[in-house]
Amino acid sequence: MGGVPPICDFGWKAPDFTLKGTDGAMHSLQEARGPKGTLVVFMCNHCPYVKAVLGPLVRDAAELKRHGVNTIAISSNDPLTHPADSFDNMARIAREKNFPFPYLFDESQGVARAYDAVCTPDFFGFDADLGLQYRGRLDASKMEPVVGARRELYEAMIQIAETGHGPKDQIASMGCSIKWKAA
Repeated sequence: MGGVPPICDFGWKAPDFTLKGTDGAMHSLQEARGPKGTLVVFMCNHCPYVKAVLGPLVRDAAELKRHGVNTIAISSNDPLTHPADSFDNMARIAREKNFPFPYLFDESQGVARAYDAVCTPDFFGFDADLGLQYRGRLDASKMEPVVGARRELYEAMIQIAETGHGPKDQIASMGCSIKWKAA
């Protein structure tokens, strides 16, 4: 079961949060945000759509940091139904892939709900004032990486860092649905 996020609601303000990271520390949006922009990524470990873009995401996040854009990754999936997305497995993936960003566990799923996150991966690109400027995909990859694909997310975040505005045309991300806890 997949999901497709809505189009970008330009200027929507990022809800604040403080979550535990795989490094054992607590991370808040205010502390982790970048001086020129912030990318908040809802992702997980098991989803084939995330696996397909993980290499490019790590590369892009490292490059964006040099442009004043910080990345924050959040997993909100229920680890009881999806053990691959447990905190211990998040920490293992973050170490193995050498994440250049904090990987946070949204155990209550409250942050995913506040952001109205739909799928993994779901990308939220904010300007310096934490106004939403991008809610699109990383690139044309779906469950398999597309070699040589245009770096849509990277280009959008560079534009936001330089101008404060995201591109008018954005193609929604696609992925596995967030694995919500039973009510």
